[in-house]
Amino acid sequence: MNTTTLIINLVYIVASVCFILGLKMLSSPATARKGNLISAIGMFLAVAVTLLSRGIISYQWIVIGIIAGGLIGAVAARMIAMTQMPEMVALFNGFGGIASLLVGWAAFHPVVQLPAFTMFTVYLSVLIGGVTFTGSVVAWGKLSAVLPGRPILFAGQQVFNFLLLLAILACGGYLCMNPVISQAYPVFLATVALSFVLGIMSVIPIGGADMPVVISLLNSYSGLAACAAGFVINNNVLIVSGALVGASGIILTKIMCKAMNRSLGNVLFSGFGSAVQKKSAKGAQGEAKPISIGDAYIIL
Repeated sequence: MNTTTLIINLVYIVASVCFILGLKMLSSPATARKGNLISAIGMFLAVAVTLLSRGIISYQWIVIGIIAGGLIGAVAARMIAMTQMPEMVALFNGFGGIASLLVGWAAFHPVVQLPAFTMFTVYLSVLIGGVTFTGSVVAWGKLSAVLPGRPILFAGQQVFNFLLLLAILACGGYLCMNPVISQAYPVFLATVALSFVLGIMSVIPIGGADMPVVISLLNSYSGLAACAAGFVINNNVLIVSGALVGASGIILTKIMCKAMNRSLGNVLFSGFGSAVQKKSAKGAQGEAKPISIGDAYIIL
């Protein structure tokens, strides 16, 4: 191992430690801001070392992306009120998902054929990233009242979701067995489109009151998509950080489900059984809304 490789690995270790420490500090409101900053520093180190180690000659588009993203993030952070933070988190989850999808998409172009394992990781990156992106956009729409907060159901929803899953699995099987890019590209594009549809169908049957749990789950998905993207580009720090985000998101989702007296399975598969539950449910239906003291007096 030469000196350059050793330095790169050491910086990756430091970046991973920053991710772990930042996640730990996010568990307390008193240290959450500092934890977020430390995690951001770790990501900056990982991105910078990755770019330097890949021998990239032209950086103009990278600099443009950094400036544009920094401006958007700064403006959003200053203008968004704390009460709108769940919507902002939902959108950021979606951006992470679409970034992982684009990384997987980019892996298709420079080669003629991909190894079966790399094709599988590309498939996972695209699938999870696409579901995270459109699911997060729908979650943002429900929280910001752009979309109806009530569950959106239609006849034959379970059958449609089941056929959608079968089609996605069939595309994945075809991609892994036919890794030649020219033959697999149409099926790959179909996988991208189907993953977008699956993200929408997974979130629209869930009511606005359950959106915080859904956002936590989508945050976990964005981490898993990043982990898959790390396998695509053979980047260890992306694999580690994505796995950390995925695992912590699942744990947080489990804690929130327990606090809300819900099961994780209900959140995961509510889009596939909610139509039946809606028809067979008894008692009060609808979404809880706040009420003033004066209105409560009149009603009582």
